[in-house]
Amino acid sequence: MKYTLRSCLVFLLLAFSFAPAWADDYADTIKVFKNAGESGTFFARSYGYAVFPTVGKGGIGIGGAFGIGRAYKHGIYVGDVKMGQVSIGWQFGGQAYSEIIFFQTNEVFDEFTNGDFEFGADASAVALTAGAQASASTKGATASAGTRAEKTDQADTEWHRGMAVFILAKGGLMVQATIGGQGFDYTPLGE
Repeated sequence: MKYTLRSCLVFLLLAFSFAPAWADDYADTIKVFKNAGESGTFFARSYGYAVFPTVGKGGIGIGGAFGIGRAYKHGIYVGDVKMGQVSIGWQFGGQAYSEIIFFQTNEVFDEFTNGDFEFGADASAVALTAGAQASASTKGATASAGTRAEKTDQADTEWHRGMAVFILAKGGLMVQATIGGQGFDYTPLGE
């Protein structure tokens, strides 16, 4: 089982190292989310956020996802974040996407940055482009997104447990694009 999981993760990392890098830079990714619909309104309303320019996800039966990101408090870079996800179930394909997680309060941000943090199975994200299907809001409704980085019509997107998550498809095709089960490891600057 461990060999199969490692093989899937190695394949995933190699496959997406050759994928187009439309917004690999953190500043560019933040700019894209600021201009991609409703996600832009959360910058002014959040205590902090974590941004992942590229998350690679793939699987055949057993899947995995991995991404490296940065955490920001009041717009100031405060630490690095690694994201990993393992999923078991019917799935096939590979996908690359950008992800941003907004934190409404200091308490929620501290929970994320104090050790290991993991999204529960009920976690969901707003998909901002075609090719990524995800829950239409952090409340759990399902929908497909538009055809390019454009404003979403999901006016009911609100905080869920003090967080709001948005994903922006970059390439690939995968049957599912959930964020439930994502685990995060935070390292403050200087450590």
